[in-house]
Amino acid sequence: MTATAPDEFRDDLLKVLPNMRAFAISLTGRPEYADDLVQDTIVRAWTQFESFTPGTNLKAWLFTILRNEYFSQIRKTKREVEDPDGFHAGQLVDGPNQHGVMDLDDFKQALATLPADQREAIILVGASGFTYDEAAEICGVAPGTLKSRVSRARTALIEYLGVTEDDVFGPDAVTARLLAKS
Repeated sequence: MTATAPDEFRDDLLKVLPNMRAFAISLTGRPEYADDLVQDTIVRAWTQFESFTPGTNLKAWLFTILRNEYFSQIRKTKREVEDPDGFHAGQLVDGPNQHGVMDLDDFKQALATLPADQREAIILVGASGFTYDEAAEICGVAPGTLKSRVSRARTALIEYLGVTEDDVFGPDAVTARLLAKS
């Protein structure tokens, strides 16, 4: 079979359908699933018509596509969990994130109010993970000076954000309840 034009390709593809269906049934063991597999194969072959080399074996090319499609679907289904009553889906919890976004915006505003030297110090130590000594070296100051800047920055952030208790950091009460259920 040598398909050179879309019409010839279509005609040759139609001639191979019964063989493809038989091969798909032998792979799947289920005729209804085999029909879906053949359909997926035809769609893939049709969209990749240009990659077929005229004069080569169309049947072998189609069977390779079918086989690859079958094993791809098998790999996908291994990661899927059957959940007809929605039990597993009901166990998935994703708390609201709008509070976190608003908190982050507030923190960015508070950070912007700090003097540049304090902002730099707290970012190096608090966000970038540098030790006080490393951050002091980066800033070209003594470690004690850097510690003082970080301390003043923390105090200013706490005041700006109105933090009065240690437990205000972390999930809010609604999110904490949702996470406790999982």
